[in-house]
Amino acid sequence: MPRTNFNELLDAGVHFGHLKRKWNPAMAPYIFMERNGIHIIDLEKSEQKIEEAASAIKQIAKSGKKILFVATKKQAKDIVAERVKQVNMPYVTERWPGGMLTNFPTIRKAVKKMSAIDKMATDGTFDNLSKREKLQITRQRAKLEKMLGSIADLTRLPAVLFVVDITKEYIAVREAKKLAIPVIAMVDTNSDPNAVDFPIPANDDASKSISLIIDIICKAIEEGLNERKTEKEKESDGKERKSSKDTKASAKKIRSVKMEKPKEEDEEKEKKENVRVDEDVHKEEDKDKDRVMKEKQAKKVKDLSDDEDNEK
Repeated sequence: MPRTNFNELLDAGVHFGHLKRKWNPAMAPYIFMERNGIHIIDLEKSEQKIEEAASAIKQIAKSGKKILFVATKKQAKDIVAERVKQVNMPYVTERWPGGMLTNFPTIRKAVKKMSAIDKMATDGTFDNLSKREKLQITRQRAKLEKMLGSIADLTRLPAVLFVVDITKEYIAVREAKKLAIPVIAMVDTNSDPNAVDFPIPANDDASKSISLIIDIICKAIEEGLNERKTEKEKESDGKERKSSKDTKASAKKIRSVKMEKPKEEDEEKEKKENVRVDEDVHKEEDKDKDRVMKEKQAKKVKDLSDDEDNEK
């Protein structure tokens, strides 16, 4: 099912470009026509590019990686902050901190500093400071929160950047390019689509246009995250089933061993009984032999006595 359609894009004003005199010739393949000195974007191509970008974003979210949204222009910042927050992705809507990507370890240190200040407030250290020190630290915390609060959970470089207006956010695009981080962006008729990996030809000035495309992208992220969750649950269930099977197999093995053990004991008892019987038989035979021998000896003695009497 398509994520959007021609009429939806038309109603949001995605097709409105810049004045002809401001155009970038590289955008020619995405321009449908010119009307009253304004370039009109080809919405069929916009629809196609939105679909491609959303599919790529979905796979990235499914893999568990982060997508960093960059939108510092007035029309976009509130829209992006509100919607992107819902999918737990990092975003920059204030001034882009120079070196945020190329000097990422330093940015992480600043984020850790913010966490350290929060810890001071919870462990009671903050209460022992003077009023002046408290004021300085509070101001510092507020400044860090404004600049870096939305990227506090970004512990490593993002897998991809989503940019609204690459002309305004050229520093972010340049840093991403230097680090070979893919860039997906809304590209208006005054920008160069070749500067990014996934250009979406669209009006990047109208709030309706920005809101529609950001919403589509965020829905793709939600789909990816849900699929990831489902796969993890299936994997977990599979492990539990395997563990259950192993437990049952172990129990069966133990039962069979227990059954075999009495059998072995019975056989051992039977052997001992047979040996005992054999011993008894041998004893009886020995007794019989002794009796016969004694009888023979007694007879022999008697015969000798009789012979002696006869001689006398």
